[in-house]
Amino acid sequence: MTQQALDEKYMRRALYLARLGAGHVSPNPMVGALIAGPDGRIIGEGFHRRFGEGHAEVNAMASVKEEDLHLIQASTIYVTLEPCSHYGKTPPCAEMLCRQRVRRCVIGTGDPNPKVSGRGVRMMREAGIEVTEDVLRDECRALNKRFFTAQTKKRPWILLKWAEDDHGRMCMPDGTSLAISTPSTKALMHSERALCDAILVGTDTLLNDNPTLTTRLWPGRSPRPVVFDSPRLSDPAVRSRLKVFSREPIILDPVLPLEENMKILFKDYGITSLMVEGGRRLLDSFIRENLYDEMRVERVQKKALKIP
Repeated sequence: MTQQALDEKYMRRALYLARLGAGHVSPNPMVGALIAGPDGRIIGEGFHRRFGEGHAEVNAMASVKEEDLHLIQASTIYVTLEPCSHYGKTPPCAEMLCRQRVRRCVIGTGDPNPKVSGRGVRMMREAGIEVTEDVLRDECRALNKRFFTAQTKKRPWILLKWAEDDHGRMCMPDGTSLAISTPSTKALMHSERALCDAILVGTDTLLNDNPTLTTRLWPGRSPRPVVFDSPRLSDPAVRSRLKVFSREPIILDPVLPLEENMKILFKDYGITSLMVEGGRRLLDSFIRENLYDEMRVERVQKKALKIP
């Protein structure tokens, strides 16, 4: 097997490990790491398990058995994202790898965070570590599309999600949402919620449906609710009956341009991914400004809904 094929084989395993952190690490990226000994045997594995806790490289190094510790200086570590080079909630991983004196570091993709970008690679090379970059780069970037979008565009990655019948109808005559979703599609939607930092709905949706906007059907953190301020929400009695107001929603200023509000979500609240589940007007406002990264539309035939 060529060195390139071997690197890709191990990086695919690191990608698998990284995905195990889905729904628990945001606003950090999902990262996986493994350590291959000089004979090709995997002697350590790890992934970023939870925001604020140890990074993938640290967890991989901690998993090495005592009898294999002497192999580290002759080993290669595979990491899906460039090791961090700055002090945050944890010490720099690049610095740790330099102390451990690994022989080689293979990286899936660089980190777009200005605090890291290129610095981790430079730190390791200056310490004498051989560094190979961009192995399965596209796959590694796609894994963290939310993180990459937020870091490069300074706004959250935005998913527009709605359900409609085959005539494009989204709600009943009384304004309540159509009961389109099945148990399986509801679970799928909640799995998407678990990957988002926040979820935005319009005032009509709040008042008509009174949603919880949680991930009760899927493991993982519930996204933080986001709403636009409105006179219809100013009455304390109204707020007391709306479930999202028990979860400290972020309240945006409707007077500001939509894009500015999105940048505020990232800059002031650290929101890197946003699901928009509003009604037609709210969704159209994002579409008109081309301010979205992905759409998810669930459709069902009108006759299946038994709508008069």
